[in-house]
Amino acid sequence: MRRLLIAGNWKMNMKLDSAKALASGLKEAAAGITEVDIAVCPPSVYIAPVAEALAGSNIACGAQNAYFEKAGAFTGEVEMAMLTDLGCKYVILGHSERRHIMGESSELVNLKVHAALKAGLIPIVCVGELLKEREAGVTDLVNRRQFDGSFSGVSAEDMKKCVIAYEPVWAIGTGKVATPDQAQEVHANLRALIAERYGKEVADVVRIQYGGSVKAENAKDLLGQSDIDGALVGGASLKVDAFMGIINAVK
Repeated sequence: MRRLLIAGNWKMNMKLDSAKALASGLKEAAAGITEVDIAVCPPSVYIAPVAEALAGSNIACGAQNAYFEKAGAFTGEVEMAMLTDLGCKYVILGHSERRHIMGESSELVNLKVHAALKAGLIPIVCVGELLKEREAGVTDLVNRRQFDGSFSGVSAEDMKKCVIAYEPVWAIGTGKVATPDQAQEVHANLRALIAERYGKEVADVVRIQYGGSVKAENAKDLLGQSDIDGALVGGASLKVDAFMGIINAVK
């Protein structure tokens, strides 16, 4: 039985006081919840104070990105081991904003996946199609290409440790949401792809989240689908009530 994982991606939001206040509010609101796994991924500059605010809670801390090289002359980058030093459990890799705004390739994401696994982090690896790709009927092709590029060389045992987040790019921050049937179809195709590459045993273990304007009002229908194992939440993760509304809808 795969446990649902509800992870909040705070993106480039918050200031120090508001980040600590949000973490403290979530710690209090989520106390005692054991039915789902919960994580938040603050901006890198706030990981330490957020992790401190979450200490002793059932909420894990994650990062939104990191670099694949070890310590060295890589100005502005953050090493995977730096994240574990701060108590991070997860790291988001290949988010659509990094793929389409920062120009990250699946090959670069792949290097980061291997580095994250080596550092003991759980990578949340994002895949998903643009609106024009969905309209052209190539959603499955795009996801297969991103999956194969991002997980190249990852062993079956390491694959079990990974999380996939399906993000239809056209639904991120737009208010548009894939219908439960649309989301389930893509998640089922991704699980079939994992089975094709790694076997059914691995496919049955890997969690596949949905990300794309998830909120309390649609969480139950989306996360009630058989192949959807949680949510990667953007805007709704920035307020205690909104984020807890999603968790409470599915716990």
